[in-house]
Amino acid sequence: MVLAGLREVAAEGGSRALWRRRSLWRWLAIGLLLTWLILPLVPLVIWSFSFSWFFPSTLPSRWGMRAWEYAFSPTASVLPALWDTIVIAGGTVFLSLLIGVPAGRALGLHVFRGKRIVEFLVIAPTIVPPLAVVLGIHVVFIRLGLADTVIGVILVHLIPVLPYVTLVMTGVFANYDPEFEDQARSLGAGWVRTIWYVMLPAIFPGLMVAGLFAFLISWSQYVITLLIGGGQVQTLPLLLYSFARSGDNALTGALSVIFILPGLLMLLLTSRFLTGRNQVIGGIGR
Repeated sequence: MVLAGLREVAAEGGSRALWRRRSLWRWLAIGLLLTWLILPLVPLVIWSFSFSWFFPSTLPSRWGMRAWEYAFSPTASVLPALWDTIVIAGGTVFLSLLIGVPAGRALGLHVFRGKRIVEFLVIAPTIVPPLAVVLGIHVVFIRLGLADTVIGVILVHLIPVLPYVTLVMTGVFANYDPEFEDQARSLGAGWVRTIWYVMLPAIFPGLMVAGLFAFLISWSQYVITLLIGGGQVQTLPLLLYSFARSGDNALTGALSVIFILPGLLMLLLTSRFLTGRNQVIGGIGR
């Protein structure tokens, strides 16, 4: 009895030591990842609070809030550009999900003739250079009155965004069991209730991941926004590029921080859906 108890204690101690080692390596990996992600941002933050910083000084010789005061001043165009970027990214996310969810459902649940061709056409915008595509679309948008408008920029952002949204939703629906919908319909639920109470809760993690991709891709677009917006639609990437060319490093640093923060916030809000623990299995989210 005593020997068995000692063995049990030794086994428990070994499992605890193993758990501690795994936890240590896990936190070490997280620390290295955060360092890799955050370290490049440190010079931008320092630049944004600098008044004068010249080589070979390690830190600025003079500090100031000039860049931030200008960025948030009513006379600057930073806040309107921030608002336009949010509206464009939000509209792109909404429309891409509105189109990508039915397309992903069709590709993930059904087998039909020509499916491979459809899948190739879906990913084609990621292969063809966006500049070549947008140059052709620009002429059409001018005739339709969509050039130099926010709506036109949102529509053209769907070109690089939709392939990723559709592919993510295709993978989600490949693990989705539509029999749960049949059960809900047999119990008297209409198609609206079936979608709202059965399908959407099951695919919600996939929606968040697809929405994250759509937001980040739309948020960082520069060339197609410049071509379709024609300089009339000012977004943060356009403003950031113009400040970077001006040589004002303090303003560039402040605007870079403003540009990065929304993406980091979206990543933090959706990070738990990127681990795979919330995947749809048999029509039920874990």
